Amino acid sequence: MADDSKKPSEKKLDPKLAKIIDDVSKLSVLELADLVKSLEDKFGVQAMAAMPAAAAAPAGGDSGAEEKSVFTVVMTAAGGNKIGVIKALREIKPDLGLKEAKDMTEKLPAEVLADAKKEDAEEAKKKLEGAGATVELK
Repeated sequence: MADDSKKPSEKKLDPKLAKIIDDVSKLSVLELADLVKSLEDKFGVQAMAAMPAAAAAPAGGDSGAEEKSVFTVVMTAAGGNKIGVIKALREIKPDLGLKEAKDMTEKLPAEVLADAKKEDAEEAKKKLEGAGATVELK
């Protein structure tokens, strides 16, 4: 019964909506991407990921300690827009295949970049968070 705990709501759904949800859950990632694009075109809207609250950045300034220059980018949660996160992962790592990017969103935490320069790590974090993922720099 562990699957029941993953349901977002216990509210009874209209049978038409339940059928749509069931049909959508059977689509592949590429089919979902096409569906989202078609809905955007039909209704003249753009799907956007919910933006998580950004963690407060440490105050700038020279404290005398040497600043870290190499980071590991770790995705801790994919969020609700997995398609957007998969696109962001493939943008960050062009050699990553669609299946590998999808697997990375499902097996968390996942190391996205290792030993990355500060600028590259921050850019990757920004792209992933923009797509709805939760990311840590270590």
